Amino acid sequence: MTQTNKPERRYDLIVWDWDGTIMDSTPTIVYCIQQACRDLGFKEPDDTLASSVIGLGIHDSLRRAVPWIEPIHFQKLTDRFRYHYLAKDHELDLFVGIRELLEELRADNYLLGVATGKSRVGLDRSLKHHQIGHLFHETRTADESFSKPHPGMLLELSDVLQVPTRRILMIGDTTHDLDMAANAGVDAVAVTYGAHPPDTLKTSQSLTHVDDVTQLSAWLKSNLTAPLK
Repeated sequence: MTQTNKPERRYDLIVWDWDGTIMDSTPTIVYCIQQACRDLGFKEPDDTLASSVIGLGIHDSLRRAVPWIEPIHFQKLTDRFRYHYLAKDHELDLFVGIRELLEELRADNYLLGVATGKSRVGLDRSLKHHQIGHLFHETRTADESFSKPHPGMLLELSDVLQVPTRRILMIGDTTHDLDMAANAGVDAVAVTYGAHPPDTLKTSQSLTHVDDVTQLSAWLKSNLTAPLK
């Protein structure tokens, strides 16, 4: 990705979603939501509904995934979800090729950020476990900012890193990511290998859709420093 003639760049900051974009966690999150419901004797959401809420903060996710239970039960449901997720967390892997892509972008002096529905504790645990925390210049989580699709996380990253929103690119796997980007005035790329299927992603604005990390890398190489293709 290194350019010998150093053409003008379109973007200075690339912001990533985490679950379903960097980490292959969608099936595990769906399982944990469903298992938490089974533990408490509640009707469980199907795979489609459970995966549709991925990317939101934990409380928003569970309220949307299990709207038929009384609010008084949400804390117990949250506790059971976290119990099951912590039991599986160490088994989760990054998508193949993501580490190398992030390292290449960092080496090319792009600013890298994360905007995720995870908690701060959860994100820091994953960054440490996978040993990629050093690759990111700044990160934001749903429990310290606004939950997607509110633009807050992107606007905060823009302010802290002093990068105007027109020079930021968001990469995510859900409509929550794409809508957050649109609300912030930020360009976005949709990846179809995560939580939301291509037909769902088409309902939100993005520059392109890519089906795997190889396609994502190729698109970035062609478009970060050239007219969009």
